[in-house]
Amino acid sequence: MEDLSFKLLLLIIFVSSIFPSHTSAHIAHFDGHWKQRAEEARKHAEQAYNHNPHEATHHFNHNVTKALEGSKTTRRNLGGNDGSCQATNPIDQCWRCKNDWAANRMRLADCVLGFGAKTTGGKNGKYYVVNDSSDADMVNPIPGTLRHAVIQPEPLWIIFSKSMVITLSQELIMTSDKTVDGRGVEVHIQGGAGFTLQFVKNIIIHGIHIHDIKPRSGGMIRDSVQHFGLRTQSDGDGVSIFGGSNIWIDHLSMWNCYDGLVDAIMASTAITVSNCKFRDHDEVMLFGGSNSTTQDEIMQITVAFNHFDEGLIQRMPRCRFGFVHVVNNDYSHWHEYALGGSQHPTIISQGNRFIAPQNPFAKAVRTVRTPYKSSYVSLILFSLFRSCAACLLIDDFHLQFLLI
Repeated sequence: MEDLSFKLLLLIIFVSSIFPSHTSAHIAHFDGHWKQRAEEARKHAEQAYNHNPHEATHHFNHNVTKALEGSKTTRRNLGGNDGSCQATNPIDQCWRCKNDWAANRMRLADCVLGFGAKTTGGKNGKYYVVNDSSDADMVNPIPGTLRHAVIQPEPLWIIFSKSMVITLSQELIMTSDKTVDGRGVEVHIQGGAGFTLQFVKNIIIHGIHIHDIKPRSGGMIRDSVQHFGLRTQSDGDGVSIFGGSNIWIDHLSMWNCYDGLVDAIMASTAITVSNCKFRDHDEVMLFGGSNSTTQDEIMQITVAFNHFDEGLIQRMPRCRFGFVHVVNNDYSHWHEYALGGSQHPTIISQGNRFIAPQNPFAKAVRTVRTPYKSSYVSLILFSLFRSCAACLLIDDFHLQFLLI
């Protein structure tokens, strides 16, 4: 009987490796549990989708204007400071300079803007304190570890008792309604697998370092209190969002992952990526997994107040389908291109600062013709360019410029 089970396991691994499925990525056996999660995720994504996306961008812009009017300065401070609290964007102004933030951590959930504005994470749940940096048991995680925290069924606000380095043995599969809050300590997720947000809703990841993430072989991994199953090899993303909605990624420092730093695919929507620092990486952010996954037309993402530092090559972000608001980011000396798109996404680039590299081929709007005749990008630009025409790579497009 044991020999038969072992042979069946090998067969599942072999079949999944030669017939990969976009709808069940890394799930070797798409059983009833995962089918239910996928169906629930689809319904949540439909509810989270904003049928008037410009309403979300106008709301975001209104809050930025209010923040500027209430500040002594009208430009973001990208340099040093005198040691006093600096909060020059509306997200940070909501919590960062309040003396009691540590006593009222859940106030953070009221601060998100953009397409992820309805994300509340683990608000109104209990606190879960991670005090163990180990990750030894994938099927029966040890209480007090990050892996044990993220599989619990109820809303949780996950914090850390001390600074720690966590090397994840396999991808960290989260359940819905969770906040991972690294404020007050220094938490590094490094040297192992990254976060997997697959068929989940309502996730906040804030204030941690994610770097040197590697693919892991897979195996039996618990994905909830009531279920575990066989996973195939993970990609090596820092944060992988797969069929997720109402997601907020904020104040992460990310570099040198095997695949993407933040990838969102398979009808993921209602996402904000804000206040992050990215450096030393090739393919930074991929929004939309392939030219054939038309489900990504539901994708709506805000990318705001991030610093794309030196050592980055491409995909800041790279978009297929969907609607992406890229606003008030700082770009420094990429190697190939900054923004890219195909398969008719709408990209609004607004209030960004682009400082181009010396390479003339990385500076201009470039068109790469492909066999996909229906592909185009609707691109609206309201940004400051230094030494570059537009710094974009665009696949077979109809381009709309509004330069102000």
